[in-house]
Amino acid sequence: MPTNLAIDDTLIQEAVRVGHHKTKKAAVTVALNEYIQRRKQQEIIACFGRIDYDPAHDYKKQRSRP
Repeated sequence: MPTNLAIDDTLIQEAVRVGHHKTKKAAVTVALNEYIQRRKQQEIIACFGRIDYDPAHDYKKQRSRP
């Protein structure tokens, strides 16, 4: 899907250079993927302290093979 965006040319050039990308499109695609990944990580971090766990659970037993 073609999209026209007004992106600061200095930023995009630096992203291409720093990321060693061949094209502006590659730099933008990687940047968007990293942005999405970061936001999803922040959602997971927000769950810390809210999830109950069983202190009697033996995780080592689960890891051992019979």
